Amino acid sequence: MKRLLIALLLLAPAARATDFGAFLAGQFAASQGDFGAAATDMMDALDADPGSAALRRDAFTLSLLAGRPEAASLAADLPDDPAAQLVLANAKARAGDWQGAELIYAELPHQGALDTLRPMLVAWAQQAQGRTDRALQTLQAAMAGDHLTVFYLLHAALIADVDHRDGLAARLYGELQHAAAGLNLRLAQILASWQARSGHPDQARATIDAAVRGLPDLRIVKQGLLASMDQVQVGDAKQGIAEAYASVAGVLHGQEDGALPALLLRLALAMNPDLGEARLIAAELAANDHQDKLAAADLAAFPASDPLAPLAQLRLAGIEARLGQTQKAQSMLETLAREHPDSPDPLSALGNLYSDEHRYKDAIAAYSDAIARVPHPGKNEWALFYLRGTAEERAHDAHAAESDMQTALKLAPDQPFALNFLGFSWTEENRNLKQARDMIERALQQRPDDGAIVDSLGWVMLRQGDVAGAVRTLERAAELEPNDPTITGHLGDAYWAAGRHVEAEDQWRRALVLNPEPDDAARIETRLKRATASAK
Repeated sequence: MKRLLIALLLLAPAARATDFGAFLAGQFAASQGDFGAAATDMMDALDADPGSAALRRDAFTLSLLAGRPEAASLAADLPDDPAAQLVLANAKARAGDWQGAELIYAELPHQGALDTLRPMLVAWAQQAQGRTDRALQTLQAAMAGDHLTVFYLLHAALIADVDHRDGLAARLYGELQHAAAGLNLRLAQILASWQARSGHPDQARATIDAAVRGLPDLRIVKQGLLASMDQVQVGDAKQGIAEAYASVAGVLHGQEDGALPALLLRLALAMNPDLGEARLIAAELAANDHQDKLAAADLAAFPASDPLAPLAQLRLAGIEARLGQTQKAQSMLETLAREHPDSPDPLSALGNLYSDEHRYKDAIAAYSDAIARVPHPGKNEWALFYLRGTAEERAHDAHAAESDMQTALKLAPDQPFALNFLGFSWTEENRNLKQARDMIERALQQRPDDGAIVDSLGWVMLRQGDVAGAVRTLERAAELEPNDPTITGHLGDAYWAAGRHVEAEDQWRRALVLNPEPDDAARIETRLKRATASAK
């Protein structure tokens, strides 16, 4: 998203001297994810050059991403911008002018995500006017031959539910459950709500269980989801429109261009600020684009009454740690651990925080406390043993580390990270080399472009005496991860074994500049001293 926004801003015409500073400041703020400051700066630039259509469009986009009210006034002068038209339609909807909103929704361009959104937005505007039959017809027409039928089934069921057409709602929810390939969490919440409210609490609990099963990071919210499963998820047309935006953004989430889902999520939150799903996805998009301050702001605004609030707090703690607020993050995780004594996740996250600070003994204790909360570990708990094993290895307890990695692989035999870790550890100790190479190659089959795993393969090849193969493999690892000190150091070792001594010393010196772990740095410095001594 950041790359796209910067590209859009750079394409704007050269700003006049009076607004160039504000223009550049807006660019920089946008690149840092501070859309509020970026919008202010870009509007200052627009004030100095009010005739610039490009500046107006950029000011609008940044205002929308920041959730600023100025987006609506800027949208009025952008008749050809689809996002601006959605802002105007939403404003009419919030003001109760549903007929005006419907007209704008219906005239949206026939392109991409707008084609998917249009029927849902139009249908909710019709429902809000009391034209439920027409709304259902709109969605029925959209279902014909469309691979996104599940969207339209969902909103048809929600509209029937809002209009208290219980028989029709029951049929549509049933069709929806049959049509959905798998239940994501939001769909499960909606279905469970209907099942609980229609007198089938056992079905509702089974629906929640099915959604949470296999997704370890949802363990912390399971009890809250079960306790609130009879709450209405979508109670009116405004909430329905927010749901439409969020559901389409969720499908688009993960695509290379993050700007469109981000814009849709802002439109969703403008209609329903309490839609937790939209805040979670928005924060994830921002974090993936290294916009940690923006992600933190979204998660900090998460509604406390939402059953997903503990998950938001867990993710917020991780972001606060990345922002350098480690004491705040630690306090948040300790509070979550107390409030959710059956969940290992806050303690696991606490272990991660300690590991990042090189407090490996504290990390081991936190991971051990997390493991103690899982009396019967299954496949999904492999990561707890893997994480404790990595901390044990850093704390120089090789025996405990190997034991935990073996446990992780018993739970998840094909897990590439555990396979690579154990294979690399054996290679470091120069034992079980054939088995180590087999494990590393199995890991590489699953992650062929993972620089760390390619490095492990090159390292075991070197230990087995295949110097030429090791050089080729480690050179590829260095291409994949050019700033990794371990890989750079290993490539130096391979060059030395191949007789390329000058190149080896260059790689070792470069590895030291890349801030290796203290133990690794000591080993590299020893190699350099020996190389220097042998050259005399």
